[in-house]
Amino acid sequence: MNPSGPALVAVGGGHGLAATLRAARRFASSVTAVVSVADDGGSSGQLRRQYGIAPPGDLRRCLVALAAEDSLLGQAFEHRFDGEGLDGHAMGNLLIAGLVAATGDLQRALDEAGRLLGVEGRVVPATEDPVVLKATSDTGEIEGQSAVTRTPHIRRVSLVPADPPASPQALAALARAELVVIGPGSLFTSLLAALAVPALGQALRRSPGRCVYVANLRPQPAETEGFDVAAHVDALAAHGVEVEVVLADTAEIALGRPSVPVVEVPLHRPDGGYGHDPARLAAALAGLVG
Repeated sequence: MNPSGPALVAVGGGHGLAATLRAARRFASSVTAVVSVADDGGSSGQLRRQYGIAPPGDLRRCLVALAAEDSLLGQAFEHRFDGEGLDGHAMGNLLIAGLVAATGDLQRALDEAGRLLGVEGRVVPATEDPVVLKATSDTGEIEGQSAVTRTPHIRRVSLVPADPPASPQALAALARAELVVIGPGSLFTSLLAALAVPALGQALRRSPGRCVYVANLRPQPAETEGFDVAAHVDALAAHGVEVEVVLADTAEIALGRPSVPVVEVPLHRPDGGYGHDPARLAAALAGLVG
């Protein structure tokens, strides 16, 4: 962390949010991850259904992203078991589930997991209540994040129940943020799945922090098939999420004509690997705060 850097809040889920967190810790003075909890697939979905807890997968990825890169425990958190009984479960998911059972409180469990990992920053859920993602598309209404991911021509997403309470820690972080980063990540099933919590969207609009959207490197099959960067920005705006500037790498996605300023810069990993490069993203984000 950089003591002279900005207080940063990153919103989203999945691998995209983890990349932003790895970038943020290079230049920010504080980092809070506000994480979607609508996942219903894989290990997360199974633990959610079996124990009635928030899906831990995206929360786990964010904790690991804020831990030291050479952390042995961080590597163990990502280990997936193979075999009868625990097949497919990540160790970190099971530990978070155990901590929730022991504490009776999701945020306390995440804070304890963060202490064990030695994280720099804090991971908070968008809401602690169980929620289901719902989408309206050209073909009707679809419920469940896994199903929404496979759905083209989405017009709008919302949550069931429609107005779950936002995490108090997320609201407090947005109230003092100097930089708010949305993305990268799945537009409807990660970013807007988090910001569909009404109080969280309201807090974002009131936040003093500069709001930045980090565009995806390419359209996502089905969910954003055929989208350019402008279409992503328009979808955010249609859900009440107004960003001030966009960071975009347009090597594999068309820019279109976004309604807000765009900084075009290479953000892909130079080694050809999947996703955004944390060092490049850190430099681009730091350049926005002078």
